[in-house]
Amino acid sequence: MLPRRVTVKVEMIESFAIENYRSIRSLVTPLGELNVVTGPNGSGKSNLYRALRLLVETVNGGVIRSLANEGGLESAFWGGPEKITRGMKSGNISIQGGPNKNSVRLRLGFSSEEFGYSVSLGLPPPPDPKDPEPTKFHLDPEIKRECIWFGPFYRQSSCLVDRNGPLVKVRTGRKWEVYASHMNNYESILSEFADPTKAPEIVSVREIIRGWRFYDHFRTDAHSKTRTPQIGTRTPVLDQRGIGLAAALQTIIEIGDREGLNESISEAFPGSRIEIDVDSGSRFSVKFYQEGLLRSLNESELSDGTLRYLLLIAALLTPRPPALLVLNEPETSLHPDLLPALANLIKKAAAKTQVWVVSHANRLVAALNDYPDCNSIQLEKELGQTTIQGQGMLDEPAWHWPDKA
Repeated sequence: MLPRRVTVKVEMIESFAIENYRSIRSLVTPLGELNVVTGPNGSGKSNLYRALRLLVETVNGGVIRSLANEGGLESAFWGGPEKITRGMKSGNISIQGGPNKNSVRLRLGFSSEEFGYSVSLGLPPPPDPKDPEPTKFHLDPEIKRECIWFGPFYRQSSCLVDRNGPLVKVRTGRKWEVYASHMNNYESILSEFADPTKAPEIVSVREIIRGWRFYDHFRTDAHSKTRTPQIGTRTPVLDQRGIGLAAALQTIIEIGDREGLNESISEAFPGSRIEIDVDSGSRFSVKFYQEGLLRSLNESELSDGTLRYLLLIAALLTPRPPALLVLNEPETSLHPDLLPALANLIKKAAAKTQVWVVSHANRLVAALNDYPDCNSIQLEKELGQTTIQGQGMLDEPAWHWPDKA
């Protein structure tokens, strides 16, 4: 009898905050076990998702490059007025703005059950005309401020690590110690420091974010590697591109939720089952047995929807649950009749790990809302600004940004 991996629910993210990112002027959303983000086209679902991805890039050292790929920081900034007044909302005053009174910052942050983190990005000061060798990277955004704190929201008294420009300070007891004094303005403390003795909080927050797992749009076209046999190794975590599907499914069969896998296939395709075949070259492939057919189908013969559903099974039934599993429009290419089965699969995953789903499929959203602890995040646009429908000041999680650098 093969051993079974025991899964333990990991630390949850309790809130996510964004300021001045595209259509999001200011937004703080609570998070639960299962979070479903939906809303009309153009309401800002993609911007909310991209902001979360951007936060992850602080760990990978790619936040500046990611912003460059979006057209630069200026194009990523909120494009509306600095403040939307009641008169603007009522229509009594036209939408208008002037020079910003404060320095514009793109700010991202989250709080978990133990730690919180925020990062603030802005444009560099204008180049000095007297500089004999000015940098040609004068439009690169800079990390102005980073903070790590203990508890659900930032307070000066609970701040543990404070980075202000090039200076990084770490709290030791009741005192602050300088940890670094010449920090590069394009590097994050999360990507540069890994000292578990002097700054264990940096290590802890970095590991929290590294534990987030994203699945966008799997490639299922005829030239995709998901349609060809691959040399198999134990794969407790499916590659975000879907490569190594057969090995990931076999890993679930051997050390994961084999019954859940069989149930998910049977619910979506009654009378069907899968086996994993291994050839003489150690290449793994999927054999899909469908009721009424005399032979199995392999990956190259499956429809886009069937293959995508198997990929979602491998992602959601992972024997190594992440801290946060994010699915962006998982209904893509799926037949509407598969959505109830997908919803049950997502609910099963949410019992072991925190799940974030971005979807515009009403049938999937309705099925997920039946989950007892489902946190429905319905987005809407108001004067070009993305807001959460029905969220009042008392509904918003407590959140305070550190003072701007």
